[in-house]
Amino acid sequence: MAKSYLEIVKYMVEAKFNIDGVVDKPDIIGAVFGQTEGILGNDLDLRELQKNGKIGRIEISLQQTSNKSFGKLFLPASLDRIETCILAAAVESVDRVGPYEATFAIEKVEDTRSEKRRKILERAKELVRNLLNTGMPDSRELSELVQTEVRASEITSYGADNLPAGPDLAKSDDIIIVEGRADVLNLLRNDITNSVAIGGAISNVPKSLISLAAEKEVTVFVDGDRGGDMILRTIMNYIDVDFVARAPDGKEVEDLARKEIIKALRTKIPIDQYAGGRYQRKQHETTTAPQERREPRTQSPAAASEEPRQPQKRQPENRDERVESVEEPREIEKIESVELEKPKHETIMDKPALEGMVLSQLASGLDELSGTLRSRLYDRVGNVVKEVPIRSLLAELQDSSNVHAVVLDGVITQRLIELSSQKGVRAIYGVRANPITKKDGSMILYTKEQGRIDSQ
Repeated sequence: MAKSYLEIVKYMVEAKFNIDGVVDKPDIIGAVFGQTEGILGNDLDLRELQKNGKIGRIEISLQQTSNKSFGKLFLPASLDRIETCILAAAVESVDRVGPYEATFAIEKVEDTRSEKRRKILERAKELVRNLLNTGMPDSRELSELVQTEVRASEITSYGADNLPAGPDLAKSDDIIIVEGRADVLNLLRNDITNSVAIGGAISNVPKSLISLAAEKEVTVFVDGDRGGDMILRTIMNYIDVDFVARAPDGKEVEDLARKEIIKALRTKIPIDQYAGGRYQRKQHETTTAPQERREPRTQSPAAASEEPRQPQKRQPENRDERVESVEEPREIEKIESVELEKPKHETIMDKPALEGMVLSQLASGLDELSGTLRSRLYDRVGNVVKEVPIRSLLAELQDSSNVHAVVLDGVITQRLIELSSQKGVRAIYGVRANPITKKDGSMILYTKEQGRIDSQ
């Protein structure tokens, strides 16, 4: 039935018919008007009702076979219920269409107003939902909206490249490098004002950012996906990065809540640990030839009696090392000289003694830490002094004394070796080692991949 009838009539009479012959739609409509004429009087005559607008146009749905016609008849009416049902009964009285016998049967008389009511209710629900979604925000939402707009107005442009940055970027001692403007805005929204965006560039890093990073402590804050790792690799080709902070897996910095941002920055990882553990290993394995495993060389008694090596003075490489006491080298010198006066079986510097129980304990500790990303500090007799996460190892070692061995489920780096040498550490055990440029001849270095590393 045409849609227009549902909006101008009250009831719809629906009847099905079967005709023993092939006829057309006008034949059926003519039979209905002709055979009901005069039966119900002038008030309910179909032609009169149609002229007065009380009924609509009769619609026919017709199907035919070789010798039969069948289908449905729809009669819209705006009469009351009783009069409509009388018309429906009159339609059933039609028994011929042209020369052929026919049967009509009413299937239903439908109140079309119920359909209109259903549509009205659905539309009303939709309007209410729209009203709720676009309603007046509460006071908290208004505060957040104002804060966001204020923070957005604080974004500045840095350098000739007009990099999006926080207002305190230039005067801060450390900076946070992120990918895009939206990341800077999210950090500003959470009161972090020393960030700068590289503008989403993956192929290179802006020159103004390279110059700035040379004077600052640099933390790279990347998204928790492969794209974040790719951007980090690019930045490392141009900038000396100190730390890496990473968003949770599958999340972007611009979408992080305040709690997630603070947690990511508090658990940032030194770049040598992050690079070695995540992807520098693959680069090392594919670009360098495997090193031959060398047999450990034992130290002769004459070598053991040589003057202890004086600790080298160096510039601190991170913020934690800047607080190192100027008196510490003399303290280490004193410890080493005292240890040389002790019997060989009591000192960690006695390598033959280390070949026994103590080294066995260190190797066992390395196996126990496998897969934990943690580290242990040992005293001279092989007792565990403290166990800490790898990311906290350098800071913990800086603040510790009487540590004679370090075992870590990670990478032995040049920075760890130099700090350990200053603190009097005589053995480091790890999973693998980065290329070492400066070595301590009195220190034992051991990895799962190479075994004992020649440190002479």
